[in-house]
Amino acid sequence: QVQLEESGGGLVQAGGSLRLSCTASGRTFGTYAMAWFRQAPEKEREFLAAVSWNGDTKIYGDFVKGRFTISRDNAKNTVYLQMNSLKPEDTAIYYCAADRTVLVFSTSAQYGYWGRGTRVTVSS
Repeated sequence: QVQLEESGGGLVQAGGSLRLSCTASGRTFGTYAMAWFRQAPEKEREFLAAVSWNGDTKIYGDFVKGRFTISRDNAKNTVYLQMNSLKPEDTAIYYCAADRTVLVFSTSAQYGYWGRGTRVTVSS
């Protein structure tokens, strides 16, 4: 099993940047595919990005391509989400997710482990 904890959220002005981090417990982090999702009030959870266990494969949601970048450091048990050119509509709670698989998925149901989320607020 793995426990996930997100950090790095906060208040930022439109056009600004944030880097979210998700740190995992356990010694098997390097065997997990990792992903980021977000959920805004009264909206469904949205897929943002995912990365394979070794970092070789990355996929992104269509609406974040070119603005968000996912990366991971297995030595630090951490996955990152670099977010640039933030917009007010990016305001949401951002969640880290994991699953022990060699594949990467964009659907939340494929991930068995979730963090509690970190709030991102983008002001106009």
